[in-house]
Amino acid sequence: MHSIAMSTDISSRTDRIRNILLHRFTPTVLDLRDDSARHAGHITRMEKSGHAPGTGETHYKLKMVSPVFTGMNRVARSRTVHQALHEEFASGLHALALDLKSPDEV
Repeated sequence: MHSIAMSTDISSRTDRIRNILLHRFTPTVLDLRDDSARHAGHITRMEKSGHAPGTGETHYKLKMVSPVFTGMNRVARSRTVHQALHEEFASGLHALALDLKSPDEV
C-alpha cells in the first residue's frame, strides 16, 4: 500500500485543484473549467490591490459527482469542497462556482 502525497510542485492551479479533488472525493464526474478570462477586468483590479498572482487562474466552474456528497445538503457539500481547497483560496483562488451532486442524483 502506498500513500499519495499532495505535491506542491504542480505548477498550474488547475492541476493542483484537480489533484486535490480527485484524491479527496474520488468523483465519478469531474469537470473543472478555468473561467478567469471572462473576469479579466476583475482580475486586473485584484492584481493591482495585491490579491491575485499575475497568472490568472482565479475563477473556476466545477461540476462534480461524488459518493462523498451522499446525504449532504448543498451547504455542507460546498463547505467540504471549500475546506479541501483552503490553501488555493489563501493563495489567490477567488471564485468557485459549484455544481455538486451525489451519484444517486444524476
